[in-house]
Amino acid sequence: MKKGLIQFFVIIFLLPMANASAQEVNIYSYRQPFLIDPITKQFTEQTGIEVNIIYAKKGIAEKLQREGKYSPADIILTADFNRLIEITNKGLTQAVESEQLRHNIPAQYRDKQSHWFALTTRARVIYASKDRLENVNDLSYEDLASERFKGKICIRSGKHPYNISLVASMIAHHGEAETKAWLLKVKENLARKPQGNDRGQVKAIKEGICDVSLGNSYYYGKMLMDKEQKPWADAVNIVFPNQQDRGTHINISGVAMAKYAPNKENARALMIFLSSEQAQQLYASLNMEYPVNPKVEPSELVNAWGDFKADNLPLTTIVKYQATAYKLLDEVKFDL
Repeated sequence: MKKGLIQFFVIIFLLPMANASAQEVNIYSYRQPFLIDPITKQFTEQTGIEVNIIYAKKGIAEKLQREGKYSPADIILTADFNRLIEITNKGLTQAVESEQLRHNIPAQYRDKQSHWFALTTRARVIYASKDRLENVNDLSYEDLASERFKGKICIRSGKHPYNISLVASMIAHHGEAETKAWLLKVKENLARKPQGNDRGQVKAIKEGICDVSLGNSYYYGKMLMDKEQKPWADAVNIVFPNQQDRGTHINISGVAMAKYAPNKENARALMIFLSSEQAQQLYASLNMEYPVNPKVEPSELVNAWGDFKADNLPLTTIVKYQATAYKLLDEVKFDL
């Protein structure tokens, strides 16, 4: 009996130590693994910590809720700001205190309570036909509501997270009434009902269906690197809107630590690594995005698109207007 009790207490005592020595970190990712595998491979080489990735196009928040405190997730990677806000608002994250993260990531691109951090930025640009449009460098988002673009705009669903964030930023700058009027005029200027993805709109410009579209900046690089899609990119100019006033709207990819992260210190180490100059340089070259770390330059390809002024409106301000953005898009029946 005594021997059995001794064995029991030895096991109970050693179990936490065994778990602590398991050198791994588990990622639930909305970003496709091939985009981050080269970065996590370098992290493992330098630290000995193995990185396990579970990729899902959707449903990670629901998965975390189902798993609760038994979830193996340490880190959540997202491809857009809305996903970060979703998991934070549902109480699925925890604060991460790190002087290095605060040093590497500007304040406007991280949560005030340290629950989420941006890793890359991308601009919401205007793609404009080279053949059919001139004098486009001074375009603004507001210009998309002008008579100049009657029947000439292609766009994906207004309720896609990329467009929701843009509409929310318009509300922050102009107010609800003015933004609703803008949405109505943009809808009147559409060449077709909202559909497809950002690259599909550039393809439509190449085919003559429309003359302008909205899209994320990194898609321009992806199209240029794709033999089939390069003619689409070659047919347009990439335009950074609102350079004469507030600057171009910015969205992010980001990271948060899961509420019940079983490998908390490993997760914290990976988050710091992802914001480091080394990892940020890889991010910049692999996905044609802009590094969030101000010490790191964009890739040569991205730099070739030119410098631009970014809207410095904090993401924490934009998120306050997202529910209103959904409401306005419903009211104007934007996608119908």
